[in-house]
Amino acid sequence: PWITQMAESVLFPVLLAAVKIKCLKLVFDCFPYHANLTHFSHLFLSVLVKFNNCAGNKGVRYDTNSLDFKVRADGTLYSAQHLQFPSSALAAFSSSAVSIIPRVRLKAVLERPSVSEIHSGSQQSAHGLRRQKRDWVIPPINVPENSRGPFPQQLVRIRSDKDKEIHIRYSITGVGADQPPMEVFNIDPVSGRMYVTRPMDREERASYHLRAHAVDMNGNKVENPIDLYIYVIDMNDNRPEFINQVYNGSVDEGSKPGTYVMTVTANDADDGTTANGMVRYRIVTQTPQSPSQNMFTINSETGDIVTVAAGLDREKVQQYIVIVQATDMEGNLNYGLSNTATAIITVTDVNDNPPEFTTSTYSGEVPENRVEVVVANLTVMDRDQPHSPNWNAIYRIISGDPSGHFTIRTDPVTNEGMVTVVKAVDYEMNRAFMLTVMVSNQAPLASGIQMSFQSTAGVTISVTDVNEAPYFPTNHKLIRLEEGVPTGTVLTTFSAVDPDRFMQQAVRYSKLSDPANWLNINATNGQITTAAVLDRESDYIKNNVYEATFLAADNGIPPASGTGTLQIYLIDINDNAPELLPKEAQICEKPNLNVINITAADADIDPNVGPFVFELPSVPSAVRKNWTITRLNGDYAQLSLRIMYLEAGVYDVPIIVTDSGNPPLYNTSVIKVKVCPCDENGDCTTIGAVAAAGLGTGAIIAILICIIILLTMVLLFVVWMKRREKERHTKQLLIDPEDDVRDNILKYDEEGGGEEDQDYDLSQLQQPETMDHVLNKTPGVRRVDERPIGAEPQYPIRPVIPHPGDIGDFINEGLRAADNDPTAPPYDSLLVFDYEGSGSTAGSVSSLNSSSSGDQDYDYLNDWGPRFKKLADMYGGGEED
Repeated sequence: PWITQMAESVLFPVLLAAVKIKCLKLVFDCFPYHANLTHFSHLFLSVLVKFNNCAGNKGVRYDTNSLDFKVRADGTLYSAQHLQFPSSALAAFSSSAVSIIPRVRLKAVLERPSVSEIHSGSQQSAHGLRRQKRDWVIPPINVPENSRGPFPQQLVRIRSDKDKEIHIRYSITGVGADQPPMEVFNIDPVSGRMYVTRPMDREERASYHLRAHAVDMNGNKVENPIDLYIYVIDMNDNRPEFINQVYNGSVDEGSKPGTYVMTVTANDADDGTTANGMVRYRIVTQTPQSPSQNMFTINSETGDIVTVAAGLDREKVQQYIVIVQATDMEGNLNYGLSNTATAIITVTDVNDNPPEFTTSTYSGEVPENRVEVVVANLTVMDRDQPHSPNWNAIYRIISGDPSGHFTIRTDPVTNEGMVTVVKAVDYEMNRAFMLTVMVSNQAPLASGIQMSFQSTAGVTISVTDVNEAPYFPTNHKLIRLEEGVPTGTVLTTFSAVDPDRFMQQAVRYSKLSDPANWLNINATNGQITTAAVLDRESDYIKNNVYEATFLAADNGIPPASGTGTLQIYLIDINDNAPELLPKEAQICEKPNLNVINITAADADIDPNVGPFVFELPSVPSAVRKNWTITRLNGDYAQLSLRIMYLEAGVYDVPIIVTDSGNPPLYNTSVIKVKVCPCDENGDCTTIGAVAAAGLGTGAIIAILICIIILLTMVLLFVVWMKRREKERHTKQLLIDPEDDVRDNILKYDEEGGGEEDQDYDLSQLQQPETMDHVLNKTPGVRRVDERPIGAEPQYPIRPVIPHPGDIGDFINEGLRAADNDPTAPPYDSLLVFDYEGSGSTAGSVSSLNSSSSGDQDYDYLNDWGPRFKKLADMYGGGEED
């Protein structure tokens, strides 16, 4: 049902189209023209095209849409004029013998067979010949990318065998037709010729799948849709692109040939299955070309760079710059496209150079008794990478310092070895040191590298003598002696030693610290004697030890001194009598109710303290008559009454306390005992406490009478104050006028003045009853002498009989209410009157003349309105007023 007329753009010798029809075959026979494309651009070309079916070429005719080519009836394709091939087309051929075939659209038209021919291919029926239904398959259509046109270019013609009977409309659908990208392909709806409208780009889209439709004029399907596959033929229009323009790699110095260095990668957007996208690599240049111009090679397919020559030495060449070229067309430089990148290869350091001393001997000098002093600097040379483990030096002392006086530290900046004293040297013991030192690297040497003989050196260190301070061989010297030794007693000799054996020097002694100033020292020989009596119970003694510090100084240049501490342990003697505790006590006047526990305190220590002996003296006799002591143990006793009753009071009871020292010491102490009456619990009563203080019964009665009189006076005063308050309430006055010379403060329950002003109508001075004239005013405009509109505050109600302490509170509350009352006259302001007494800044109002006599004219009050009429009548009436 479908009959196709195809025109293909071809690049020989590739078979571009084959009509899949039974017993039909399309054969292209090519007669190549051999030429060197670099020398010829105008070519004449002839190609024989044969189209063979099962019965030969019967019914086949040829045609082309190109003006540059023509096709004879026998299928010979020839150029009609001189042709000039662009360089991009030349790149598609090899550099030797090639077949030069331009892009030509050929059209092989299979003529419609006759009825007899259809009959031979059709089935026989009772009514004659019958056409057999066949489905056609259109072979893939190949379109080269980047075609220069002209556009539109015909790709294929499709038609139905029913187009002779009815009018058919053709259409195509799919990506590139009615789907984005739109209108890349279109079709003539009448003739069935399909065109490409613009150049193709394989890198944008490599293939298209369309479907061709045939319908009648009414839109009814005439044939089943057929598939059209269009493939974009790749052209070499993209150069290889390196992923990076600069690649960084490294290789150890001394590496063997074949050592991997790095990999460079380039991508080509062209078809990787063809030569257009097959990239090959090569090294263009190497800088520097030392020790060989071909130190590296690159795998042409993978881009791996490896070494090919020995002799990499970082100390000679630290870095190589290699230019790498990537070329498509499998690396053909004549027609392949190329690009370059830079590979920077750093030669990394290995420890192939041992450190070497710059000289074989070094010398230094150090004062004795000094530490952390650098006495010599050892310099080395190392050609490896600076500040790397291959360069960092480590120094060791091999011999000459068995006591470990020295160490060698490495300067991290200069790599020098600093010989440092870590243990003080003594000139009197060693005047010089001969050291043998060795240097090595932090990293081990590379394989096959041996240490140099210059890696060891000798160091001579001289020790200089200095004036050393005298020292006390036995510092913190401890001696023991009893306290209380007399002044001038020789305690010990505290002498110092001068370590300078080769210097003739004298040592002098002096006191540096003697807190109690108890000691003296001989300046020449260091003999220590007492300057005062040593007392163990002194505050300068800590844990029975007295500590003093002495100074020993020589006469060297410069002078030197040393200190020594003498500790004196004082042995206790019984030189302190015991003291009775407590000093005061309290007891009931009747015995057997309570007792007094007593003990003693002694500044001495065992065995010069307890057990203590407590006893009462025989004189005066009343002591033993009234009191008795009972021993509890070695440190405590009880004092109690011997008689059945003792009058309350304070008694001094002497008690003799004796310690257990050898010889023993005693002391007579007095304890003040308060004897008082007690309750059933044995506690002193209040009266008893007073009696115990020494007051008699008469004195106590007098005190009670005084208390009663005082309470009576307070009660009478309160009654009198209440009566006064009642009188004030009756008169409605807050303050008695007879007692206050100031103006009276009166409380009024109604508006108006005082009692003398009740005859006057004050309504004219207040807010009128009607508020219409106020409400009709413009908002915000009010007279200041009008009564404000608002709730009136509640004034406090004064109690009928106020308490004297409430008067001040009542006045303050009334003043606060008046201050906050916006309805109280006068309405323009709140006037505050201070006390016009002594010290007032307002002065006294007594100087104001309130008399109405004088020459003052008050007739102007008549002009002030009705509110001031009453005042005008009172003061403006002339003589009658």
